Amino acid sequence: MTELGAVFRPQLPPERLREVVRVAEGTGLEQLWLWEDCFLEGGISTVAAALAWSERLKVGVGLLPVPLRNVAVTAMEAASLHRMFPGRAMLGVGHGVQDWMGQVGVRAASPLTLLREHLDAMRALLGGQRVTREGRYVRLDDVALDWPPQEPAQVLCGGTGPRTLRLSGEAADGTILHAGTSPERVRAARRIIDEGRAEAGRTDPHRLVVYLVTATGPDAAGRLHAELTAEGVADVPGLGAAGDAQAVADAVRRLVDAGADSVILQPTAEEKDMEGFVRFVGDVRPLVP
Repeated sequence: MTELGAVFRPQLPPERLREVVRVAEGTGLEQLWLWEDCFLEGGISTVAAALAWSERLKVGVGLLPVPLRNVAVTAMEAASLHRMFPGRAMLGVGHGVQDWMGQVGVRAASPLTLLREHLDAMRALLGGQRVTREGRYVRLDDVALDWPPQEPAQVLCGGTGPRTLRLSGEAADGTILHAGTSPERVRAARRIIDEGRAEAGRTDPHRLVVYLVTATGPDAAGRLHAELTAEGVADVPGLGAAGDAQAVADAVRRLVDAGADSVILQPTAEEKDMEGFVRFVGDVRPLVP
């Protein structure tokens, strides 16, 4: 069964989150995803609040920029979430926007090396291992979590370029693709991820989460086009979904057919009625197998 969810964009003030979580829980939504965008809202604080305000909703943050975070702290926070809310926290990490990383003085000379070291160390720590590393960026001396997750905890990786996607296949448990990813590019990404998995000898499942920018209601097509234009991807065929629940469900199925396991509907930046958008996602749910 395809997993369906919605994005609470950090352009909305954080005090709006509680009501959106309430509506998502009441609507029967499966997943709510949050972003840690500079300099809007913190990923761990918002995901913890959303999990505490709900009983069954899965809540993800996609993604946490690794240059901002010491891997031991990230692992401690992730482990706490997994123990307090078993089976409901979903965490993704990634390079972060390099200009933002430069603004705060943490831009890495080799983002790919940093991400690999972070993924390897974080998955080891969450797996209950005692870790010593002397890498280019990640240095740990006999570190182990006193309260590791009681169940296996997945670490997802966000990426777009082929080297990052291959790394995700090798070193992560799943991959997050942004809303500028067409079905054709989802297929290509899945192939590259699988190449990385094969190189690493991995046979465990690998989740592919894809955001789908979505507009509904009056002038949905126009608002979608404006969003894609603002992102500089209006000329990419097959992006986004506009219209009623059936039209959006059709777009979701195209991504699923291309290899997506989870499709997360992302409202346009100018969407003010987030509660209404979440209810709309609930209308799409029965139309998606």
